[in-house]
Amino acid sequence: MRARLGILLLAAGVLATGCNAAANSPGATGGDGPSLVLVTPNPVGVNDFLKLAVTGIEDAASQAKGTQKVYESTDPASIQQNVAAAVRDKPDVVVAVGFNFADVLAQQAEQNPEQQFLFVDACTEKPYPNVTCAVFREYEGVYLAGAEAGLLTKSGKVGAVVAVDAPQFHRYSEPFGLGAQKTRPGAALSPLFIGGANPFNDPGRAKELTATLAGQGVDHVMGAASASGNLGVFEAAKEHGIFAFGVDANQCPASPGVVVDNVIKRTDVVITDGVTAILDGKRGETRSYGVKEEGISLTGLQPDVAESQCVIADHPDVLTQVEKLRDEITAGTITIDDPAAA
Repeated sequence: MRARLGILLLAAGVLATGCNAAANSPGATGGDGPSLVLVTPNPVGVNDFLKLAVTGIEDAASQAKGTQKVYESTDPASIQQNVAAAVRDKPDVVVAVGFNFADVLAQQAEQNPEQQFLFVDACTEKPYPNVTCAVFREYEGVYLAGAEAGLLTKSGKVGAVVAVDAPQFHRYSEPFGLGAQKTRPGAALSPLFIGGANPFNDPGRAKELTATLAGQGVDHVMGAASASGNLGVFEAAKEHGIFAFGVDANQCPASPGVVVDNVIKRTDVVITDGVTAILDGKRGETRSYGVKEEGISLTGLQPDVAESQCVIADHPDVLTQVEKLRDEITAGTITIDDPAAA
């Protein structure tokens, strides 16, 4: 989940900050092939979601025998300046991750029709022939997380604390209930939404809502309130002796013994695949990634689950059943409707 941030105009001092971002990030590597530039919305640091994106750009450059560079942004102003700096580099592909790039990518795509862009985890409102979008079917992974909750719940009641009550974000609540009902017939879902002026960064409100769910007998909660908001979910879950699920990256180390599993967006897979498609001439389209394409998964379904600090690592029997459901989704035997398309 990402905070909705407006694009701000910037003074000369911030320009220096934005342009210096690449110097502090993984350096350019590769050979004489295509040049690639990744722009992140925040510093990579220990952010697993963005670390996967860096892995993706490195893998794409390696496969194409090209070069890669990463610009790490710190705020809305540096996002705008880093994208402009990336375009000035005139690479073969500029990759941006997160829907807070929507406005600046639309502007740059219109002004630079020869520049190819890969927009990951969102799409511009208006289509452009030089913007290829890569979006995730998060709801497939949420369904699998719900299936885990259904197999583990003792009360038969599951819940979700989600940032915004909007169709796009119902992807993190409705499929969770459906997955729980698949493995625990009769399981009930109780979704609550943070809302307010800062729904993506309100851990206090997220904690309050999680406590409310715990008071109603809910014992497994999907947290989809961005990193800051989910900390509130995890804190309340720990205090009330219930369990939580994370999104986007492995959040289990933030609260070991409390976080069961996470719905992972494989930005590395998506970036490598999307860049390859653009270089092959498949441009200006929207590419969708779910379980079948390995763009969406669970931490529990990864090879290193034993080191994940996730509760699900202690339940191999549950993982065996969830793996079967994953395979059915891949085969098309199970189809999960997109709540945002309803």
